[in-house]
Amino acid sequence: MSEMSHITKVAACDAQGAQNTRIERCRAGDVERLEAGIPSGLSRFHQKRFARQQRRASSYLIAWVDDVPTGHADVRWNGGAAAAVKERFPGCPEIHALDVWPEQMRSRGIGTALIAEAERQAIVRGFGQIGLGVADDNPRAAALHLRLGFEETGCRYLDRDEVIDTAGVRHPIAEPCRFLVKDLGGRPPRP
Repeated sequence: MSEMSHITKVAACDAQGAQNTRIERCRAGDVERLEAGIPSGLSRFHQKRFARQQRRASSYLIAWVDDVPTGHADVRWNGGAAAAVKERFPGCPEIHALDVWPEQMRSRGIGTALIAEAERQAIVRGFGQIGLGVADDNPRAAALHLRLGFEETGCRYLDRDEVIDTAGVRHPIAEPCRFLVKDLGGRPPRP
């Protein structure tokens, strides 16, 4: 099966028991469904991430529960955008924009499934490690990443982006983060 057509099915558990979660690469027809289920408004994050995937710079992974989008992760194959990350971890792919939505869907294994699929794809591509940033104000996510085998690196940076409000006004954001890395089995990092 080719990477492009790969679908990962996992069991994500919640208080009501196990439910089926599918992790798939975003398809063109998914973008509007993502906007309806996980709105980004005028910022159009889903469209931008899908466009990056079309340029083969990333894989935009979508978590589906009962055919409803409930999470996403943008695996950037050329690494993170932050200068500190590029300098210390050249060639290390980054799991970016990892999110599960709505909030009541969290703690059901969906984020873990997204990370597992990102790791699987990195191994298939020959990468020896993968990283991700975690915001300083998100200790719950940091605990999950550490529990899944990511390690602290001491690399700190500002994750910069912007949101566009309903009036079309752009608002820059700069979120203090730290970069965590996971070894994927001793393969050397790709240049």
